[in-house]
Amino acid sequence: MKKLHFIISFFVLAMLAACSNDDISDINLDNLTAPENVTALATVTQDNSGSVTFLPKGEGVTQYKINFGDGSPESDYVSPGATITHAYKEGIYKAKIIAMGLNGKTTEVEQEVIVSFRAPENLVVEVTTDPAISKKVTVKATADFALFYDIYFGEDDNENPVSINNGQTASFTYKQAGTYTIRVVAKSAAIKTTESSQEVTAVLILNPTSAAPKPPTRAAGNVISIYSSEYSNLAGINYFPDWGQGSQGSSWAEFDLNGKKVLNYINLSYQGIELKSGTSADVTGMDYVHMDVWTADLEKIETFLISGSSGEKGVVKDLTLNQWTSIDIPISDFTSQGLSVADIIQFKFVGTPWAGGSVYIDNIYFYKEQESLSTPAPTPTKAAGDVISLFSNAYTNIPMTTWRTDWSNATLEETAIAGNAVKKYANLDFVGTEPVTPIDATAMTHFHVDVWSSEFTAFKIKLVDFGPNGTYAGGDDKEHELTITAPALGTWVSLDIPLSDFEGLTTRAHIAQLIYVGTPTGANTVYIDNVYFHK
Repeated sequence: MKKLHFIISFFVLAMLAACSNDDISDINLDNLTAPENVTALATVTQDNSGSVTFLPKGEGVTQYKINFGDGSPESDYVSPGATITHAYKEGIYKAKIIAMGLNGKTTEVEQEVIVSFRAPENLVVEVTTDPAISKKVTVKATADFALFYDIYFGEDDNENPVSINNGQTASFTYKQAGTYTIRVVAKSAAIKTTESSQEVTAVLILNPTSAAPKPPTRAAGNVISIYSSEYSNLAGINYFPDWGQGSQGSSWAEFDLNGKKVLNYINLSYQGIELKSGTSADVTGMDYVHMDVWTADLEKIETFLISGSSGEKGVVKDLTLNQWTSIDIPISDFTSQGLSVADIIQFKFVGTPWAGGSVYIDNIYFYKEQESLSTPAPTPTKAAGDVISLFSNAYTNIPMTTWRTDWSNATLEETAIAGNAVKKYANLDFVGTEPVTPIDATAMTHFHVDVWSSEFTAFKIKLVDFGPNGTYAGGDDKEHELTITAPALGTWVSLDIPLSDFEGLTTRAHIAQLIYVGTPTGANTVYIDNVYFHK
């Protein structure tokens, strides 16, 4: 572990001193990255003195210093939030901001410093409105001889300006939609400044412009979908039952979001969703109810589950304006209030403020978390003399060239379950494994593998014999793929397959590839253990 051989700020020293000795010994400084996003706001006084003040900024920084780029000595280190001032002669300089982290790693960023005793000229201001966020504008300014710009957004007569350097932008979100005057003052080291003003309209965006986050692929048994284009929804759902919402000014529509439909509840007071008449959903096996909500004007949404036997219970969640809020509510938040979730017949949504705005809702579904693997695969019992083992703790394995061919997109992790080594394939599409020397399995009768997944809906195994010439596609290859449909989820599935089932594998003397395929393709995680041929 790296020792501290440098001086850090008094603040950091105080933090370390406050820790117990055990806490300090557990800090692995080598794991900390170098500072990131390092920059500095450089401003100059308008008095022809050339006095430039640097305000360094960054992430993971304990102290800064500046190389001024004019041949003078570097500054001393300062703590975050402190400034460094230096007097320049007129000219253009390449200053360096040097940021140090807790472990002594540094990041250096070069920044141009223009010191001109001439007033800025040719000031150009670009103002853009954000297409996705209500009432947000962004300003960028350029000018000859300018070092920095003060920007006044015009919402308040007494506002403090936002300062930026060349090449930077400043964004601002207005409280109210409307037309405002933005004033930009370009400053150099000269006494005289240059400014420009222009009007901008802060636009209220009332609907999302991009889709909600795509839900993950889940096994059919792990999700009960109410409204989502990614899953199969329950049949016969009424998304606007007549509960008298119309008297509150509330209404609904399906909003077309670039070809994708989402629910839109307008002037949300309260709103229901009703399952098909005479039916209910038993969600006792689910862990969460999920939904994605977008709003420009509501602060909160309360979600009620309504049981046919025990009434309704609600949970309130805050909403983030002008972006999708992904909400996952534990089912236990409802059952802890005394609600039975064995017979859910309806949802209810209540907006805050009451009837004060609209919401867009997508991906309403119950889901069960993926089962976690905690027990190892069954220990093989075949005699070692009757086995050719590729991978198993129970036998001596033959040498393998790879367990993940480079034409696969799957991620392979060598891991262990309860001390037993396993292969973990994430995002499994198809993956090849290859022995160093082709396998002669003519004396074997079966192929065995143990597989575990909480997600796959099918699993395929292909054996490929390269033939006597030992090359793929050499004209004498033989292969066959078998599909295991609907394998059990969340438990080890022991596949002991007669080699005669691989009907296309008419020769087994030169087996050079074993290929696994997961379904849904590229969206499931599979654990593999005990891969061997036996007789």
